[in-house]
Amino acid sequence: MISVCIITYNGEKFIKAQIQSIISQLGDNDEVVISDDGSSDSTLDIISAFNDCRIKVYHNPAKSGGFRDTMEICFRVGRNAENALKHANGDYIFLADQDDIWLPNKVTECVKALEKYDLVITNHIPVDETLQKMDMSINLEPIKTPTLINTLIRTPFLGCCMAFSKNLLQYILPFPKQPLMHDIWIGLMALKHGKIGLIQEPYLLYRRHSDNASINIGQKSTNSLGYKLMYRKYLLEAYINN
Repeated sequence: MISVCIITYNGEKFIKAQIQSIISQLGDNDEVVISDDGSSDSTLDIISAFNDCRIKVYHNPAKSGGFRDTMEICFRVGRNAENALKHANGDYIFLADQDDIWLPNKVTECVKALEKYDLVITNHIPVDETLQKMDMSINLEPIKTPTLINTLIRTPFLGCCMAFSKNLLQYILPFPKQPLMHDIWIGLMALKHGKIGLIQEPYLLYRRHSDNASINIGQKSTNSLGYKLMYRKYLLEAYINN
């Protein structure tokens, strides 16, 4: 059984196309687990219109973490992801953003790789809002082998490109109390407790736009050395203590 975990928040512009690209690759007994963080647009209506029993919607129960600005965004995104993972029942768990597009054979190739690895990372193609490649002159950048050092400096873990076996959940859940991004946390636990495989073939159109949460967090943090140091301190402490 496969579980695809999606976290949503005001994703009405792109969520329909993303779900369509996912469910076309799933079987009758698979599931899409969605955790919504209080969307005020038509996101939930669009999801409901699929009328597909494989799609299960939950609501993020987390209250404010009491952090400011970037840290609060990081906290809420992480708690929303944790809520989705808590409801996942699959043997293999895929992470998905609300605004990307899965390419054909993503599920097949990841499941095949997960027979040998605990977590796999596929490559991706960066695109803009209209799904046009960001820079036609740039060759696809290979995925770097994850290590603790490069994860702390510039993480190779991108959640929407990741899938893992359910046995990792015993280490992933519950999330640390610190406001950590869920994909980095999951990657760190795979580094510590499992075996990681890389799929250099792209199986995702990775949409980059002004409303993208990970981009916003990155932009806000670039001018704050204090944030960068604090965040990496949190990561290292969480890795050591779990």
